[in-house]
Amino acid sequence: MTDTMELLEAIGQDATLRHASADALGDVLDAAEASDALKAAVASGDSAWLAQEFGTRATMNGSQSSQTCPQEEPLPTPEREDEEEPSTPLEPDVSSSSG
Repeated sequence: MTDTMELLEAIGQDATLRHASADALGDVLDAAEASDALKAAVASGDSAWLAQEFGTRATMNGSQSSQTCPQEEPLPTPEREDEEEPSTPLEPDVSSSSG
């Protein structure tokens, strides 16, 4: 029986295996004499089968919401005094020009 970790590593490194159908990958695993747990995981698409192989462990997969920043209220936009455009365009002051 081939080591399950080695097979998983080989699948991860080979794009043809990584993207193969479950049936095609199952045939490869049969030829490699893979464990029943790995073959069941591939056939069902459920990695929980691998718990038989590796044993169960407490995981640290907590809720992601506890690891994010709290939602804040959006800051109010400051009102600008120059938001309104003048009704007439500003003309340059020509009265003080010398010439």
